[in-house]
Amino acid sequence: MSLKNKRVVVAGGTSGIGFAVAAASAGQGADVIIASRNAERVSAALKDLPPGTQGDTVDFTDEAQVKSWFAKIGAFDHLVYTAGETLQLGLLADTDVETARQAFEVRYWGAFKVIKHGHASIRQGGSIVLTTGIASLRPHKGWTVPSSTLGAMESLTRALAVELAPLRVNAVSPGIVRTPLWDNMTEADREAMYTRFAAVLPTGCIGEPEDIAQTYLYLMQERFSTGQIIVVDGGGVLI
Repeated sequence: MSLKNKRVVVAGGTSGIGFAVAAASAGQGADVIIASRNAERVSAALKDLPPGTQGDTVDFTDEAQVKSWFAKIGAFDHLVYTAGETLQLGLLADTDVETARQAFEVRYWGAFKVIKHGHASIRQGGSIVLTTGIASLRPHKGWTVPSSTLGAMESLTRALAVELAPLRVNAVSPGIVRTPLWDNMTEADREAMYTRFAAVLPTGCIGEPEDIAQTYLYLMQERFSTGQIIVVDGGGVLI
């Protein structure tokens, strides 16, 4: 299976894992469409992606915008959802409920709306690939909000694989990866965290976006997996 001449839509494709998926897909000959609610990020990403890549500004929490976007772009082959805010970390007693609720808006409800309005435009043999994370499997203290959000994404993946069949729906569950997801930390704290995890992971290193992107490409190109959550974490769930 090849992505050559396929149309790949990456919701959240302006940075981190999403950008890496867009770049890798384009590298295999796909026509790529990226989208983000931040117009400046869309413009910046397009400068670094191959000519012909399409970029749109879309707020995935706004259902009307999502619906209009899919009406505009027409038929395509694969839908990838990587959009998400920085992680909301903190002890339960210190967590504002509204802040916790907002954490679901982009990562879960954004995906829900994108799939609701986009799945009918996916051509036969296409797929949806969502994004979760190993915090659903191995939460740490203070990870109540992200862990529960990611757990919801995994359940959504399995439910959609049943409801939307034969359209394939899968998800990638990364471990710690060097992405803007951690931008709410100071640079010193972030680098210290990377160093700490690299020292204990079986792989001896943390992930890079390009490492994780290969799993998305695999799930788009093969044709027999659905309802699956593929963990790509350097062995993080083992430690």
